[in-house]
Amino acid sequence: MAVTNRPLVIPSAEPPPTNSFPEGDIKDAMEPVYIPPDLTWLWILLGVFALVALVVFIWWRWFRPGRKPPALPVGPPPYRVALTALNDVLPLIHDPEPFCTKVSDIIRAYLEGQFELRAPDRTTEEFLHELQDADHLNAEQKASLGNFLEKCDLVKFAKYEPAETELKELHDSAVKLVGDTMPMGEWWKEEDKK
Repeated sequence: MAVTNRPLVIPSAEPPPTNSFPEGDIKDAMEPVYIPPDLTWLWILLGVFALVALVVFIWWRWFRPGRKPPALPVGPPPYRVALTALNDVLPLIHDPEPFCTKVSDIIRAYLEGQFELRAPDRTTEEFLHELQDADHLNAEQKASLGNFLEKCDLVKFAKYEPAETELKELHDSAVKLVGDTMPMGEWWKEEDKK
């Protein structure tokens, strides 16, 4: 066998370079695109600062030591409003339905203002049922109030037309209820004004 002197060729790991790229594969260099920095941390910091400022403001406004609570508007007491309104409704005594409606509304508003009973937005039955559990009125006052409201409902809803004397008695019972339930000592002040 004859030995030939051929050079030994070792294949390389890289592919042979070629200059054959398809047309339009490589584009020209473009201007750099500006990418704004990520400011999420700044927004989070501003949000935390705003929240802390809000908490400090609320504490300073409402809960700081030595702060006096806001003054409630001072108006006439509910019994005085009711007595004045009951006197103002007397000219309607000749017309039973508006008279009874107004007198009933006045007493309901008085009971809500004086005792925080939800009288105006309840039916008579609902209100009288709730009143049984309340300690604001004694048994006689509860019975008188129930009788008063039922008579007013007869005129308002059943179209009952009472005589003027009955309407005067209804008015007097409303004034008596206010007088009996107003704070102690105020009745005499009201009597002195008359």
